[in-house]
Amino acid sequence: MKEFKRITLLCGHYGSGKTNVAVNLALELRKTFDRVAVADLDIVNPYFRTKDSREDFEAADIRLICSEYANTNVDIPALPPDMYTVTDDRSLQVVIDVGGDDRGALALGRIAPAILEEGNYEMLAVINSARPLTRTPADTVEVLREIEGACKIPFTGLVNNTNLGRETDESVILNSVPYAQAVAELMQIPLVMTTVPQWLYDGLKGKIDRLFPLTLQKKY
Repeated sequence: MKEFKRITLLCGHYGSGKTNVAVNLALELRKTFDRVAVADLDIVNPYFRTKDSREDFEAADIRLICSEYANTNVDIPALPPDMYTVTDDRSLQVVIDVGGDDRGALALGRIAPAILEEGNYEMLAVINSARPLTRTPADTVEVLREIEGACKIPFTGLVNNTNLGRETDESVILNSVPYAQAVAELMQIPLVMTTVPQWLYDGLKGKIDRLFPLTLQKKY
């Protein structure tokens, strides 16, 4: 975790699982850094949000920055009122959950110039070959280029988050690695990590480089 820059942005297509990665990454960073925040910039009202993990964040003393309309029936594209804390308070280690496609990524535009000026960030693409629109490396790259163009920040790395939810087994993870490596080659950026459900971690440890265990996000 010490390799990570001050700001880690996570972008991906709908259903890629970026929110669950954001939650787990923030909890892991908190083991190393004193002040950690998660910023949810997804202005498209989603079904699965970082706010669902609010109790975990409170227990770990992690700050949550999100829209006041999150987890409500109000579908208003509202940004968090304190989103500029992400760039203004450089003592914070921040994980940013960006919108689920190129439209959602537009929300990042307001703080993108400050992020680029500071230059202390990672822009990670969360990819999942189990999703309909990102099953092949070529299709995945097309989606990622659209997101990249919308948010005006180039990707610096990939997170292979291929999974089938509770039905995920070791073969799903192992078979996804060549796909992720192909996407990384096409994008000319490194494969930063491959995620794995916590219950499969021990069986895959040592078989896949940079393996990162995930605990599934709870719903309230």
